[in-house]
Amino acid sequence: MDKVALVLGATGGIGGEVARVLLARGWQVKALHRAPERVAKSGDGLQWLSGDAMEHDDVVAAAQGVQLIVHAVNPPGYRNWGQLVLPMLENTMAAARASGARILLPGTVYNYGPDVYLHITEDAPQRPVTRKGAIRVEMERRLRASGLPVLIVRAGDFFGPDAGNNWFAQGLVKPGKPVTAISNPASPGVGHQWAYLPDVAETMVRLLELGEALPQVAVYQMEGHWDGDGMQMAAAIARAAGQPQLKAGAFPWWLVTLAAPFVTVFRELREMRYLWRQPVRMSNARLRKALGTEPHTPLDIAVRRTLQGQGCLPADAPPHATAQVSASPAMPTKPSAPATAANGAMRVGQ
Repeated sequence: MDKVALVLGATGGIGGEVARVLLARGWQVKALHRAPERVAKSGDGLQWLSGDAMEHDDVVAAAQGVQLIVHAVNPPGYRNWGQLVLPMLENTMAAARASGARILLPGTVYNYGPDVYLHITEDAPQRPVTRKGAIRVEMERRLRASGLPVLIVRAGDFFGPDAGNNWFAQGLVKPGKPVTAISNPASPGVGHQWAYLPDVAETMVRLLELGEALPQVAVYQMEGHWDGDGMQMAAAIARAAGQPQLKAGAFPWWLVTLAAPFVTVFRELREMRYLWRQPVRMSNARLRKALGTEPHTPLDIAVRRTLQGQGCLPADAPPHATAQVSASPAMPTKPSAPATAANGAMRVGQ
C-alpha cells in the first residue's frame, strides 16, 4: 500500500526535514502552501497543493487519502500566536478525523516551567510560565482528548542546516557571514538542551515505522545534544570555524529587557530566559526503550553542517576537528541585538 503524508509547514525547518526523510523512506508527500509556485523547488519530490492551514476546507481536502499529517506549521515571528495556533490545530484534527490519519506534532521543552529540573519524563507536571508554553500545553491536551492517533516528539532548541528561525541561527552567529563573534545566551555553568533537526526528523520517522506498536497517543522526548555547562555549543562553533581560541561573548539580555515593552520578539525572548538560567533537561529513556538508541549526529559534525547551511562556512570547508561518532548518550553520563532585529523575528525552538 502506498504511504502518503501531508506536511503542514514544509517550508520550515522541522517540516522540511521530516518531508525529506519521509520521501527517502518511500512515502509520497503532499505539502500545503498559500503560494506553492513560489516555494516549490525543482526535484524536491513534493506534491505541492495550494491552500491555507487556517482554512478548514483546504486542510481537509489536502488530507484526503493520507495516513499521516505532520503538523509543523507555526506563525512566524510570534505574530498572532494566540489567535492562529489553536485554530490551525483544530483544522488538522478535523482533517485527521476525515482521513483516518495519525497526527505528528513536533513538541518542545516550553511545556515545562522553571519548577522542573533535570531528567524530566514525558509524564512530568507541565506548569509553563510563558504564554507560548501555555499554548503548547493546550495543543497537546486537545490532541490527547481528540481520540485520534497522535505522535508527539518533544526536543530541545532546534539547530540545523535549514533551520533559520532559532537561537543558533539568530542568537549565536550571523547567518551568511563568516564566524567572527559568538553570542552565548546561557548563564555560566548552566546546561542547555539542543536538538539537531536531521536527528529529530529521523527519530520521528523511526517511531512512525513502529506502526501498530505505537500507542494511540504516543509521546516521546529526545536527549539531543546536552550542553552540560552552557559553553559546549559555542566551543563547537569556534572549532568548526577554525578558530578554537574564539571566546563567546554574553548575549545582550539587558537590551532585550529594555526593548521588550515595545518589540514583540524581544518580549517573547525575555519570557524564555529561564531556559538559559537553569538546566531544564528532558529524559529520553522512553525513546531509547522504543528504538534501542536515539539517532545522534556528533556535535562537531552537526555544527559544521549547520554553519555551512547557514552560509557561515563554505560548503566544501574541511572539518577542523575530528568528531567522535557516538550513540545517543545515556541520561546520567547572538548576533548583537540590533542584528537580531534586522534579521527578522526569531522562532526559538519551534
